[in-house]
Amino acid sequence: MLARTDLRGRTPTTAELRGALPRGGVDVDAVLHHVRPVVDDIRDRGADAALDYSEKFDGVRPARVRVPQAEIDRALAELDPAVRAALEVAITRTRLVHADQRRTDTVTEVVPGGTVTERWVPVDRVGLYVPGGNAVYPSSVVMNVVPAQAAGVESLVIASPPQKNFDGLPHPTILAAAALLGVDEVWAVGGAQAVALLSYGGTDVDDDATELVPVDMITGPGNIYVTAAKRLCRAVVGIDAEAGPTEIAILADRTADAVHVAADMISQAEHDVMAASVLVTTSTELADAVDAALAAQLEITKHHERVRTALSGSQSGIVLVDDVKQGLQVVNAYAAEHLEIQTENAAEVAAQVRAAGAIFVGPWAPVSLGDYCAGSNHVLPTAGCARHQSGLSVQTFLRGIHVVDYSREALQDVAGHVITLANAEDLPAHGEAVRLRFEGLR
Repeated sequence: MLARTDLRGRTPTTAELRGALPRGGVDVDAVLHHVRPVVDDIRDRGADAALDYSEKFDGVRPARVRVPQAEIDRALAELDPAVRAALEVAITRTRLVHADQRRTDTVTEVVPGGTVTERWVPVDRVGLYVPGGNAVYPSSVVMNVVPAQAAGVESLVIASPPQKNFDGLPHPTILAAAALLGVDEVWAVGGAQAVALLSYGGTDVDDDATELVPVDMITGPGNIYVTAAKRLCRAVVGIDAEAGPTEIAILADRTADAVHVAADMISQAEHDVMAASVLVTTSTELADAVDAALAAQLEITKHHERVRTALSGSQSGIVLVDDVKQGLQVVNAYAAEHLEIQTENAAEVAAQVRAAGAIFVGPWAPVSLGDYCAGSNHVLPTAGCARHQSGLSVQTFLRGIHVVDYSREALQDVAGHVITLANAEDLPAHGEAVRLRFEGLR
């Protein structure tokens, strides 16, 4: 089922590896011309335009953009107790991890009388996008809201697509998750129109003409149209990332259990037909066993057609390597969103990984644990961006501001150097701004 790339006996360069490895992805540029008119229309017409596009793309026109508090409360009251208990565990563990990420202000005394303070200030207002396509994602509500709250963001709004089956409201499980987290502002809008409305704001169509306050930053995953809208709006708001299709890479040797490996690859493939599942292994026997296990498990997988399409696509495959050392070179070049290490001495191998969104160590840490209840965040960089980018965290919602405080004496001590450097850059007025403080006009 899975295509194979054999790197044994070869020493490819990093550039060659990046070109040879299975890789999915989407061409955001190809849809920009479809999304730009939507963004422009919502910038000009606000909520009315957003609701027009909801009717066109989602097949339902909500009565208003902002979900009434009574509907949020009702969703929580009617939530399946088992789902509520699971969400509460996920929230508790995610809060525990993210609470330790909060940065503290630092003051550096550069010279007597001269200090630079780095002050960490949360973004004022954040829009959290929760998709509603192939699945329902209350876990994404948790993963977006918790770090924002831990950072100290005071104003949060969740945007999620209206559902025909729920009278134009977002899925009730999404509303219930928002209630559990204490978020009382939810907009029934999805897709590119959600990103645009969050960016530009507007006035709701309810009787009170409620203001839809624009946000300063938008986070959360979405399809190619959401990603394109983020790109178009990033001059107006900050964004977390341009997310691509989800991906898993598994570095495994002969000690790995083929049934576990196959199950983990399927678990990612059920997200989307463009999802990537890549096995990097030193063992042809394991590769053969994984192929057999995939075939067997596909027979009982609910979304087997979606999974089969993802696994047979060019973005998925098996990469054969000589040893774990070469395997590490491969996974570092691939820079997976999710990376599992299923080898001997898995913790030691994991410590050598330089590029991954999140690393899952050993047979008892599957990616699905991280999706829900590990405490880690599952909003992670895709498409190789883990080489230079982190996943969503408390830091995403913080801004570092340098506060410079110098006395007269401290400035005078360095004035000559400032003037020299200003002249060296042919910016003499920079130097004059310092000289005039001590010498006056000439």
